[in-house]
Amino acid sequence: MLMKEANSRLTQSELAHLGAGEVGYIRKMRSEEVLRCFPEAPEIDPALDLWALFGADGTPILLTDNRSSTFFKAAEDDLKTVSLH
Repeated sequence: MLMKEANSRLTQSELAHLGAGEVGYIRKMRSEEVLRCFPEAPEIDPALDLWALFGADGTPILLTDNRSSTFFKAAEDDLKTVSLH
């Protein structure tokens, strides 16, 4: 019985919404990646370490040079966080 449940498949729509509003992920970004995810961002010094918070579906939420800020914003939005490397 457990094996059958483990083999069940999520639909593409179910997978896309998995963790929505509950999970966010944090990842380090390079300045050249910023415009792809945050098109409204100003020009950024390439030497700057940047951190981004995204919703489970990849929606950009926050871009900052302070990693701690991503955790504070996630907590403010009631998101459980995971780090992406």
